[in-house]
Amino acid sequence: MDEKNQALLENSFGGKAVGLKFNPSNNKEVQDIKEKCAVLINDLSTARSLTADPEKARMYSVAITELQTAQMWGVKAATWGL
Repeated sequence: MDEKNQALLENSFGGKAVGLKFNPSNNKEVQDIKEKCAVLINDLSTARSLTADPEKARMYSVAITELQTAQMWGVKAATWGL
């Protein structure tokens, strides 16, 4: 990912939701996990903002929360034993 797109992703809702700027060990696997989750969270956040149905918006919010959880477990697995 080029620097411009990286900066945009880092400062997006998804980037903030997964802590994309935080990777002190510069672990590539951690970065990949976080970037992929950030992109999907951004997509879900956009869809949530476009719906007028409160139940659908709630489901998008739950999906975002679950992705944050999955991202954290993925990072834990990627850094296990280091």
